[in-house]
Amino acid sequence: MNSVLFAAIDIGSNAVRLLIKSVDPGDTTETFTKVLMVRVPLRLGQESFVSGKISDEKAKQLLRLMKAFKQLIKIYDITDYRVCATAAMREAKNSKALVNKIHKETNLKIEIISGQEEASIIYESHFADSLNKELNYIYVDVGGGSTEISIIVNRELVESKSYDIGTVRLLNNKVKAGEYDRLNAELSELKEQYKFNDIIGSGGNILKLNSLAKVRKNNKLTLYKLQTLNETLKQYTVDELITFYKLKPDRADVITHAASIYIDVAKGIGANNIIVPTIGLADGIIHILYMKWKVEKRKKGKLKAEEFVEVEEPVVLV
Repeated sequence: MNSVLFAAIDIGSNAVRLLIKSVDPGDTTETFTKVLMVRVPLRLGQESFVSGKISDEKAKQLLRLMKAFKQLIKIYDITDYRVCATAAMREAKNSKALVNKIHKETNLKIEIISGQEEASIIYESHFADSLNKELNYIYVDVGGGSTEISIIVNRELVESKSYDIGTVRLLNNKVKAGEYDRLNAELSELKEQYKFNDIIGSGGNILKLNSLAKVRKNNKLTLYKLQTLNETLKQYTVDELITFYKLKPDRADVITHAASIYIDVAKGIGANNIIVPTIGLADGIIHILYMKWKVEKRKKGKLKAEEFVEVEEPVVLV
């Protein structure tokens, strides 16, 4: 059977991403391959968290971007796709009108998902399949508007939680004190209930932090190394981080906020290390689409039951 392609659009608070992956279904182990990943730093949360709405100019930019993504989906002959929006769109007063306008002009249906659904979708990346079944983990995804955590026991998702704590919120001083209280209290409860050695971190910021810390492939980022790196980064201005560390502007002004959240979670549950796979919300969306496709094919008798594993390939940027 020829390879099939699936696409995911993640409308985040800091950036909007299009991910396309291909898979070769068959009787043997299947391999997922990244075909294309486009990231555009629209930073919708900058307005949504401050003014409570997305400006006309940002709305126009998002519409143009969705039109471009729709054309890419057509060019790559995608089998199925899904568009999900997170915290910034959840909070914007005019998000419903914007979603309707984009649907009318592009026929793309945008789903504004809850924080808990976001956490559950991220878990569907199936990275947990490779974890030690005897250990417990907390999967942490830090975004611009929220932080999602999933508790994994025996490779199974036990519970997902979402907190309105994100890098763009912190940048604009828009995180409510009570939200940190809730996070710390619930982490303390989890620490009493389970023993954790590692957390799993996902998101662009932890990937960059892992790279800056010069962690070798398949090694863990230690909490000590992350804390040391974060203290070093905090000594520089945003312009200096861009110059000395070659960070993009939309990464440079939030990366220490992201590091602090990962550090807080690791400390809160007593973890010493962070595992950093290259997965996120878009990967989970694609896995869900693929499983749905497999079920439909099996019902029609066109596909045998088999297992699959994902192999990460270099991201192709445009």
